[in-house]
Amino acid sequence: MPSLLPLTEALAAGERAATVDAALVARLVDLAGDFAVNLLIAALILAATVIASRWGGQAARRALGRLRGFRRDQTILNFLVEVIRLGILIIGLIAVLQRLGVQTTSIIAVLGAASLAVGLALQGTLSNVAAGVLLLVLRPYRVGDIVQVRDVSGSVQKLDLFTTQLSNASNHRIVVPNSQVLGDVIVNLSGQRTRRVEVNFTVGYGERLDAARAVLKGVAVAHETVLADPEPWTGVTGLLDSAVQITLHAWVASGDWWQTQADLMQGGKEALDAAGIEIPFPHQVEVPGKNAAFARAVAVPTETQQS
Repeated sequence: MPSLLPLTEALAAGERAATVDAALVARLVDLAGDFAVNLLIAALILAATVIASRWGGQAARRALGRLRGFRRDQTILNFLVEVIRLGILIIGLIAVLQRLGVQTTSIIAVLGAASLAVGLALQGTLSNVAAGVLLLVLRPYRVGDIVQVRDVSGSVQKLDLFTTQLSNASNHRIVVPNSQVLGDVIVNLSGQRTRRVEVNFTVGYGERLDAARAVLKGVAVAHETVLADPEPWTGVTGLLDSAVQITLHAWVASGDWWQTQADLMQGGKEALDAAGIEIPFPHQVEVPGKNAAFARAVAVPTETQQS
């Protein structure tokens, strides 16, 4: 019997080890099953979040679009829709992380600790975000307005937290960082309902100025897009070297400004020609020398003649 004792103990130890291994395998299987279930649920939550964010954005756009203030201002409407969509996504991602067993409070603490370093590294980007928020609050322009910022101008196509997108008359896409927009002079060319057209004409010194002014004013009055109030105005605004400058002012709706300016410029020139009023070319006076008997006027060649 003493010789059988070690064998019995070895068998007992083997049985205990097998039992532990079986329990460990069962535990691992349970953990894998739980993780698979949680992963599947997390995937479903993520898919539902993406769908909900799109649906929520569309629902918010429809709901806010019924309000008069948002119908007139697509800029703030688009911004609020994006905020709602991103808010739904953030809530869904937090739910996914919690389902996977991640402690979101620890993640928030880590993000808070890293925010200072990220903020220092992204000063330019954060300044654009701050400027974008101020532009959305102050609203110096809206989507569809024609603005001039620095040396570029165009129609505002989109305003987000980082950039302002413009489209000029040649359909070029212009992207301007919000910090540069807010830090410079903004000229909203369509911010008012009406705009003033200003066209300068020149007539000879020998012409009757009252007649020239009447001709130009008549052209503006007869134009269909020129407003009657304020009425068109003409006046002498300069005594140039070779001509008298007469300025024509006419008020039009903002959308008619470009074409009306071109029409008045062409119509004014044609009307002065029809009335026999001279539009002089620039000229110079040749100063006679000591033995010269006379002086003569020398016409200055135009760029076309020079070429």
